[in-house]
Amino acid sequence: MTNTRRTILTNTYYLYLTEFFSGMAVMAVELGAARLLAPYFSSSQIVWTIIIGTIMIAMAGGNYWGGRQADHNPDPAILYRNIIIAALWIAAIPLVGKYIILAITGLLILAVDTNLLICAAFAACMIIFVFPLFLLGTVTPSLAKYTVRSLADSGKIVGTLGACNTIGSIIGTFLPTFVTIPAVGTAVSFLVFSGVLLCIGIMYFIAERKQKMLVRLSLLLFLISSVLGHRDSFAFWENNITYEGESMYNYLQVRDTPDQTILSTNVMFGIQSVKMKQSDLTGMYYDYALAGPVMNDAAGKDRPSMLILGMGAGTYASQCRKYFPKMNIEGVEIDQKITDLAHTYFDLDPAIPVTTYDGRAYLYASRKKYDIIMVDAYQDITLPFQMSSREFFRLVKEHLKDGGVMAVNMNMQTYTQGNINEYLQDTIASEFSHVYTVDVPNTSNRELFATENGHLLTQFPAAASALPDPELRAFMLKIVPHMTAYTGGNHVLTDDKAPVELLGMKTIDALIQNEIGPYRKQFEQEGFSGLLK
Repeated sequence: MTNTRRTILTNTYYLYLTEFFSGMAVMAVELGAARLLAPYFSSSQIVWTIIIGTIMIAMAGGNYWGGRQADHNPDPAILYRNIIIAALWIAAIPLVGKYIILAITGLLILAVDTNLLICAAFAACMIIFVFPLFLLGTVTPSLAKYTVRSLADSGKIVGTLGACNTIGSIIGTFLPTFVTIPAVGTAVSFLVFSGVLLCIGIMYFIAERKQKMLVRLSLLLFLISSVLGHRDSFAFWENNITYEGESMYNYLQVRDTPDQTILSTNVMFGIQSVKMKQSDLTGMYYDYALAGPVMNDAAGKDRPSMLILGMGAGTYASQCRKYFPKMNIEGVEIDQKITDLAHTYFDLDPAIPVTTYDGRAYLYASRKKYDIIMVDAYQDITLPFQMSSREFFRLVKEHLKDGGVMAVNMNMQTYTQGNINEYLQDTIASEFSHVYTVDVPNTSNRELFATENGHLLTQFPAAASALPDPELRAFMLKIVPHMTAYTGGNHVLTDDKAPVELLGMKTIDALIQNEIGPYRKQFEQEGFSGLLK
């Protein structure tokens, strides 16, 4: 045994710090992985399951291999070289990760018929995250080999190592969520935790006074990743991004075009909010949702009241303020940063109060009743299950005044049996005696209106005809013939059983296949050259 090893590895504090920061980095990478994937695949429970599963695969493999390696070749230089490699790989994720995700998705679109997003997310996790976490998985068994001096203290030493790893993991769970990601973003968070790992690895080789080239090269590669890793947008193909940032809940992007200002919370699915520059009507689902206050004859009431669950950047609230100026409007939005963007970029009236809270929790805490409650909390496949169940819609009904109307924006509309919107409609119909729907042309949106007043639909044409604004009046009269009564079925979601993620993923698959069908056929017939044409 060399003297160098005695001077370094007998310093148990250094070994415990290695274990501590390795555990911290693993959890930080796991949370960073969720934020890296969310703009492309959503932040649903399915995506979290894929992330946790692949990371556990990596750690299990690393634990096994690290133990074998430590027994056959107990050289600490191998461990700390692995830590440096893992740190550099993690530092490179912000630089190349998004390109890998899109490349994988593009290839799988042409090859996979079902579960495209599941397969793409799993493949992305395996390629991007498994290798560095496999290397970090070798830390614990290797350190146990170097730290245990005798069987008499083996239990204490291994237990202390495990405690250091666990404490590091706890801190690595809270720091990204509450500190680094909201403060500096996902890319810099990866760099922060990879930089800490790199320091741990470099300290060993500096103390060993050898492999200076490895130290210099690793510092150079880390510097390159730090400079280039957070320059590109998640949607790097866009050239009109006004704002890009992250909150505790979402990736946030504001784009500005000659006609619109658009808020997106992902880069692969749709629009979250929009401000029109030339017209008050958007041509989107918000316009159709205005049928809710029209059915309730909000224009003819003195001080009608509305609650919007899922305020977003306030598109619907701004429209209602325009067309129903006497209406008292309140909003609930779980993400404060979205509310801030609403006031900065979307001209949301500051007189409209917005509560930062979960929609269902807000209803539990409030005793107020409203003429209209708008539920607009469903984004692509990330439907919050707690706002999709029978118990939730019962709670909404309890907060409606007599004759009140609940309006619900449903995305991902398909016409296959057992689709997610059929489940939502059946669930709502199990609580409300009268349910009506209207599809939004050229989109995947369907608007639903539920009430206990069976006369509202028959009164709708007269209420629409009495609207003072000619543009809104013409639009409402146009959709009257398309309003359809819905009879509920047996697909009822409950708090105990609401598989909204699986249903949403199935529907997204159907929508994607419908969109890329012609391109796939062309690829099968002509190959890549046909696609390039």
